[in-house]
Amino acid sequence: MQDYAHPEALVSTDWVAENKDNSDVVVVEVDVDTGGYDQGHVPGAVGWNWSEQLCDQVVRDILPKEGMERLLSSSGINNDATVVLYGDNNNWFAAWAFWQLKVYGHDKARIMNGGRRKWLEEGREVSTETPAPEAAEYVAAKADNSLRSFLPAVQDAVAGGGVDMVDVRSPEEFSGEILAPPGLPETCQRGGHVPGARSIPWGLACNEDGTFKSREELAELYSSRGISGERPVIAYCRIGERSSHTWFVLKYLLGLDGVTNYDGSWTEYGNLVGVDVERGEG
Repeated sequence: MQDYAHPEALVSTDWVAENKDNSDVVVVEVDVDTGGYDQGHVPGAVGWNWSEQLCDQVVRDILPKEGMERLLSSSGINNDATVVLYGDNNNWFAAWAFWQLKVYGHDKARIMNGGRRKWLEEGREVSTETPAPEAAEYVAAKADNSLRSFLPAVQDAVAGGGVDMVDVRSPEEFSGEILAPPGLPETCQRGGHVPGARSIPWGLACNEDGTFKSREELAELYSSRGISGERPVIAYCRIGERSSHTWFVLKYLLGLDGVTNYDGSWTEYGNLVGVDVERGEG
């Protein structure tokens, strides 16, 4: 992992096994399948439900500053803690949690390379006990919206160019064949993709065991599809979770500057009235 631009953003399963009982480390599981945590998790790990705890329950948005402070404090996380995130599906929602922590300025955020799958496949210890961490005091920084792209920036990119739009959804979603992955309710009125976007599915960045591909392989993957880092990059998906995974890869593993996550993503853009939408493979 030392070849990555920011190797400190990743930890191995060995590291977690050795440090999970460290009082300065808090391990957090965030799964697509919100019931996965209850079936067994890294001993001592806190479980976060992405649909209830990582988004505003009234306004469609990520957690507000006060909500993030409550979540972290109740999880026993203070400003100095090292937070190690992992989950199922190649760390899909763990990356979303990582991105939100970075939005609110948490420095010591890490992702466990390989996630839940690698931990289980290695036959490591799991627990079904839910920890009751002692409440901490967390003070979040003001949201760093430079890590986000909002609709006006996307529309400017469509109109004026100069920005690489990366659609990280499945080819079927990109083409407009389907509106959302099976079983996921958040959807849109129109299928397709943002005009000019490149289709680079997020999962291509991972190996079979859920770990990230090497820096050389990742550089080849993105450069072969027109992403060189010479222009700003806006990544998007359906609701901003898979694109946060690609944001992590481009920013922390490849070291590209000017990478943002359009977390409004297709459930915002695909519901707009009167905007251009492209369909087909692109």
